[in-house]
This record gives sequence, structure tokens and C-alpha cells, in this order.
Amino acid sequence: MADGQEPHAAETDAALARRVQMLATEHWGLLAARSTAQSEVLTRITLFLTLVSAALVTIGLLGQASAYSGWFSPAMLAILAFVAVIGILTQLRVMNVAQEDMMYVVAMNRLRGGYVDLDPAVADLFLASVHDDEAGMIRTYSFLRERSTFTHLFGSSMVLIVVVNACVLGLLGGALLVSVGAAVGWAVAVGVAVGLAWAAACMRGGYQQYRGVWERYRPRRPTPVPTRGGGPIPRHG
Repeated sequence: MADGQEPHAAETDAALARRVQMLATEHWGLLAARSTAQSEVLTRITLFLTLVSAALVTIGLLGQASAYSGWFSPAMLAILAFVAVIGILTQLRVMNVAQEDMMYVVAMNRLRGGYVDLDPAVADLFLASVHDDEAGMIRTYSFLRERSTFTHLFGSSMVLIVVVNACVLGLLGGALLVSVGAAVGWAVAVGVAVGLAWAAACMRGGYQQYRGVWERYRPRRPTPVPTRGGGPIPRHG
């Protein structure tokens, strides 16, 4: 009887080994894709910030060369408009990569859940979450301490780009008014209003997209939460 069970045990071990190999291959693929996306977007952010700095220096030099008259206004508007377009394109990419990064983290959480399914003894060894919902994603992003929403949001690259674009668009709006003869006070007021409106619209749009993702997504292994009546219940993202 023992001889008859050995092929079954060997076949089961082989099947488990194949599953582990496939999960590990997928895990490394996700890590590589995440690293590539982060590297690419950081390069684009660096280029954009360099461009903004160079544009402001150029405007200052052109102003000195033209005594801030004549052809200075068209040149200034052209430079600011160009920087604004590049900034908007960069911001779109940053927002896309933020969503992709969230996607990669959730996918790797699901794979860790697969490892736990194959060998429950490894569950206590993972600091990152094995749950593929919003709570699991948050734990994987910061599993040594609870990170506040404020620091996570306002310390992100996305908010940085939104703020820089708001400033550039505000400068463009104010410069446009000055170039047509409006008072400086009105130009400053309009520039501030344009910048604040852009920042508010982008923050609201980003939040709606984030919530929309979790409203549509259905996790495979939700994070359990304790209840007063007894054991844990799944928490859906």
C-alpha cells in the first residue's frame, strides 16, 4: 500500500513545485515591471523639474535683454505655455504610474496569498500583506508603522507635480493678463485662482479615480477584521 501511495505523493510534490515556480516567476515579473515604471517616471519628473528651472532662468535673461518690453511678452508666454504642456503630460504619466504601482502591489499581495495556500507555515514570515484588498495594499506600503493619509498623499510625487503645474499655469494665466495690459494686482489674483483651481480639480479627480478602482475591484483574500460577536469577518476593499 505504501508503494502505491508513493507515486501519488511524488506527483503532488511535483505539482506543488510547478505552482511555486510559476508564482515566483510571476512575482519577479511584477517586481521588474514595477521597478521599470518607477525608474521611468522618476526620470520624467527630473527632466520636467529641470525644464521648469531652465525656463524661469531663460525668462529672466530674456527680460534683462529686452528690458521687459517689445518681444518679451510673446517669448515669455510661449515658454510658459510649452512648460505647461510638458507638465500636464508628465502629470498624466505620474498619475498612471501611481495607479500601476498600486496594481503591482495588490498583485504581489495576491501571490503571497498563493504562497500561504501552498504552505500555511510561511504566513507568519511575511511582513508585507497576503491580502489583496485596500487594507492589504496599505499594509504592504508601510508594514512597520501605520502611515498617515496626510503624509502618504502630500509626500507623493503626484502631489509634487500637481503643485508645480499649478504654479506654472498660474504664472501663465497672470502673464497673459499682464501682456494684454491688465493691472498687476488682477494678474496675481487670476494666477492664484488658476493655480488653486487646477490643484483642487486634480486632487478631486485623483481621489475619484482611486475610490472607483476599489469600488469595482473584488479581492480574492480580503483582510479579516475582528468583530465583537466572535471571529474575524472579511473586509472588502
